[in-house]
Amino acid sequence: MSKIKKISLRLSTPRDVKKTLSRISNLVANGEMDTKQANTIILACNTILGAIRLDEQQKKIEMLEELVNGFAE
Repeated sequence: MSKIKKISLRLSTPRDVKKTLSRISNLVANGEMDTKQANTIILACNTILGAIRLDEQQKKIEMLEELVNGFAE
């Protein structure tokens, strides 16, 4: 069985996700990571990025609601 190299990934911000995707692409291109492992990480990145976007949209909606409610009072 081949030994799997552990890597640490930051995925807290869209910038982190972008850097991770670039890093994973380079690892695959250099033969340092197999495509199955890369696809798993890419899927996780896309899911996390979607969640980050939803959080950001929710914050914007809440700010707009506060503004609208402030004018209505």
